[in-house]
Formats: sequence, structure tokens, C-alpha cells
Amino acid sequence: MTPIVKREHRLADGRELIYFDDADSKLPPERKPDARALDPRPATATMRQDPLTGEWISIAASRQNRVFLPPADQDPLAPATADNPSEIPDAYDVAVFENRSPSFGPEIGEAFDPAELTTIGLGRTLPSIGRCEVVSFSPEHEGAFGSISRSRARTVIEAWADRTAVLSALPGIQQVFPFENRGEAIGVTLRHPHGQIYSYPYVTPRTTRLLESIERFGADLFERILEFEGTSERVVLRGEHWTAFVPFAARWPIEVHMLPHRHIPDFAATNDEERDELAGLYLRLLRAIDALYETPTPYIAAWHQAPVRVGRRDIRLMLQVTSPRRAENKLKYLAGSEAAMGAWIGDVTPEQSAAFIRDALSRTEEPLA
Repeated sequence: MTPIVKREHRLADGRELIYFDDADSKLPPERKPDARALDPRPATATMRQDPLTGEWISIAASRQNRVFLPPADQDPLAPATADNPSEIPDAYDVAVFENRSPSFGPEIGEAFDPAELTTIGLGRTLPSIGRCEVVSFSPEHEGAFGSISRSRARTVIEAWADRTAVLSALPGIQQVFPFENRGEAIGVTLRHPHGQIYSYPYVTPRTTRLLESIERFGADLFERILEFEGTSERVVLRGEHWTAFVPFAARWPIEVHMLPHRHIPDFAATNDEERDELAGLYLRLLRAIDALYETPTPYIAAWHQAPVRVGRRDIRLMLQVTSPRRAENKLKYLAGSEAAMGAWIGDVTPEQSAAFIRDALSRTEEPLA
């Protein structure tokens, strides 16, 4: 089989740009250079500590200037033309580049001492070192991961695996997080099919809570979850290497988790067979979620990975797809209890949600190459 090819380039301001060509790509190997005259990159933002929780908040004011729902002829993720000097200078299958207005970075550096991150104080700041990348799934102006071909989905998964390995090796990076925001109800500012990868200088609050749960439950937490959910009526999709299910204690009206059948800490540790199967299963799942109603479903598709240095024997790579859509024309808003106290109230039972998604899957065709 022809391999997926990685081609490394630089944008005019020095940012990395990486093309990933499909296994069945029709593109030539050469790519045009970035001919734009760009302003210098913004300075690295600053993190401020919330003394009530110990959490760090990156204050990245340069993000206020990012593009907001541009017309098709000014799409910054489309291949560049004379009238649209976009972020990607030439034709592509999948493209990954450093975000021009990052929440973390562009500066990287030595890892923070754990005491610097965990000590609680007033007025504490640290530089928001790290890396934020954009992953463009397709040159098409509109769509989402579910709208691409199976071959292209496999290329994106290869890109996630490559970037996870590369970013994890950068100085100061503690956790790598690939994700896709889809839909204006989620806050998306570009309709172009794309996702992002955040590389954090700390272990995120959600993963810190997970590590605490593993300490209380035991190192086999994920194995036991897979056994528990895998025999339940909440399973929606199962393959040789992956199982997708609505979790027992789902927070959102639409929420699906997917786990690999063996212990894998991150995308870089997956093998070719797991990546091949995932390309088809993930497309089926997202297309079924879109088929729940007459219009596309807004969602966050979050790939939780083990941190770079801790918990790698215990934390398993996990997809969590969540949507606030609780009916065709209704959204779940995080109001008083959820937003203020973190105390969630479910709108539908997870079993009803799973049946709803299985019905949509029955109406969804297998993705072709």
C-alpha cells in the first residue's frame, strides 16, 4: 500500500507547516512557498493562577483578532489564491500548521518545577509556554471530520499520531490534546473542516482529576470501565480494536466515549491496524450523530491522551464526543448548577441516548475509501 507522506515546510513568519498527503493522493510532491509579508508573531501569553482552585488560566489577548466566520473567498484554511492569501500556500490533502494566535506559545522552554505549578498564592504568573496547531482536514470550505473520505480520515489519524509524538518531545510540554469543535453553537469561528492540537505546559485539570480517581480506584480503571460498558445496552458501535458507548453517568444529552481494547496511552502508540479500523468507526459515529436530526449536530470531539510524563501506564487514549443538543431546536446551556457549582443534571437517560444513536447508525452507510 502506498504510504501517507509527510512534507515539512515553513510559513513566511517562521511557523511550521506540515502537509500530510493521502495514501491515494493525486497531488505532486512540490508545494509553493508562502509569499506573504507577515507581521511578527505575538508574544507568548501569560498564565495567571486562580487561588480558589489552583488552576492556571492563559490570558491570550491576541486571540481577540482571529478571523470570525469569513466568506468562502476569504477562507484562511483554503489553498491560497491571488485573492485569498491564506495560511496554506498550496493545494493539500491534510495540512497542519502552528496557530498564528496561540493560547500557548510560541515560546517553549524547560518544564516547570512541580512546586511552581501546585503552590497556591495571590498574583502568581507563569509564561504560557507550549504549542498550538491547526489541523485542516480538507481543502473544502465547509464540513467536518464526518464529511471527509475514509482515506482522508486515515490521513488525519496519521497526522494526530505524528504530531502527538513530535509535540510530546518538545521541552516543557506536559500533555497533548487533539480536538475538533464543530458548529457555531459550540463557538466555532471557521466553517472549514478542521481541528486543533493544544500542547500544555501542565497536566490539565480534567486529567488531574482522572489521576486522583485512578489512585482511589486502582490502576485497572480503564480496563474495568471497558468491561462494564462493553456488556451494557449503552454500547453503540464495536470493532475488533475499539468500542464506542454512551457512558453510565453521561453529563450531556449527546455523549459518546470510545476506548481501544488494549492499553494505549496516546495516538503515537497506536498500530496500523488500530488506525485503519478507527478511520471507519469514527466516521460512522460522527455521521450517525449528524443523522440524529435534520440539521448537523454541534459537538466537541475530544481525544483525551495520557500526559507526557505521568500516568502513562494507567491512562488510556479515549475519545469523548459531547453535544449540548437536547432536542432538534433546543440546546442545553450550562446555567447555575453546572456552571457555578460543577453539579450536573442530565436531561435524558444514557440508555435512551444510546438507543437514539444506534437508530441513527442503522440509517448510516459504511464509509467508503
